[in-house]
Amino acid sequence: MYSSSASLFGLLCGLIVLLILPFPSHASDPDPLQDVCIADLNAPISINGFPCKPDSEVISDDFFTDFSKNPTTFDVFKRAVTLGDVSGFPAVNTQGVSLFRIDLDVGGINPPHTHPRGTEAGIVTRGKVLVGLVTTNNTFFSKVLTPGMVFLIPRALIHFQLNVGKGPATFIPIFNTQNPGVSDSLTTLFDTTPPIPNEVLTKSFRVSDDVINAIRKARASN
Repeated sequence: MYSSSASLFGLLCGLIVLLILPFPSHASDPDPLQDVCIADLNAPISINGFPCKPDSEVISDDFFTDFSKNPTTFDVFKRAVTLGDVSGFPAVNTQGVSLFRIDLDVGGINPPHTHPRGTEAGIVTRGKVLVGLVTTNNTFFSKVLTPGMVFLIPRALIHFQLNVGKGPATFIPIFNTQNPGVSDSLTTLFDTTPPIPNEVLTKSFRVSDDVINAIRKARASN
């Protein structure tokens, strides 16, 4: 068990190094101008990122976070997300990196979505996960991954992760930005404020108003 955990940890560290170090000129975020800039999430000003906490307020715990806890609640997609972007792990502010823990209960899915500001590399640490992505020429690539296997999602491409195993699944995605952003395909189309006109959706999907209204109703109930 120890050797397996150690090898997964080593692979995860390697992913972070490969994602950040070899290509500094192509990083998603600007280079930092100081060693440390722990994000002040409560700052009254809004900039492209977050201002730094005063050096005098920085403590050791700022540099560490905890991904060891299994979730106790899941959303409607049987998914639980532990944040490691700048909002959940302020130490990544200005560092050009973020990571998350994604848990999928049996049959759970991380639905089709994109990350407009970052490339994603990830490692499966538990269970069996079908990872799929679609390129801009509408080619679909996919593979079922088991613990220790790694995937790569190029920036802004539509992709998903589906638990295809008989038990819970976990994977750790890592990004070359402190805030990759997420654009959920379903939310983008059906949950906007104000709503996209039905005429746009019926003509785009070549379906009737009844179909669009049924989708809206189903999403509203969740």
